[in-house]
Amino acid sequence: MRSLTEQDIRNSFVNCSKGEAKRLATPRELDQLPWEHLDFLGWRDPGAPDRSYLVTERNGTLVGVTLRFQSSRRGFLHRSMCSLCLTTHPGGGVSLMTARKAGPAGREGNSVGLYMCTDLACSLYVRGRKAPGGGSRLEESLTVAQQVARTTDNLSAFLDKLYD
Repeated sequence: MRSLTEQDIRNSFVNCSKGEAKRLATPRELDQLPWEHLDFLGWRDPGAPDRSYLVTERNGTLVGVTLRFQSSRRGFLHRSMCSLCLTTHPGGGVSLMTARKAGPAGREGNSVGLYMCTDLACSLYVRGRKAPGGGSRLEESLTVAQQVARTTDNLSAFLDKLYD
């Protein structure tokens, strides 16, 4: 993914108002992120514990999505798997992230959801640049490039549902 500015991020959101996008907390130190290892930029809102954001490129256009989630309250021994990158995490490491749909459907309150890594670090897990604390990655015969492609395909399928 290419390096983004705060303005790029704010202009990309498709499922919130311009005012909401203007007020949301963007990641600090954007210039220090490992852009070459990210398929999407994902972060949690430090001021709103139930809110996260995701920005990615689709067909040459930036698409930003606001997400809401409730962390799992299950015990440490329970493991959940991210539907994007297939990383398993114990406890609250995977959450059901819901996104309000874009356009009229979203204004009517319709949303879509997907189980994702709560920290939205899927790109780093797939590439082995971050280890899931207490979790694991499946042993696969796919190359890292194929796993990255599967993760981005899974994300694209989720984003497609925002426009249904």
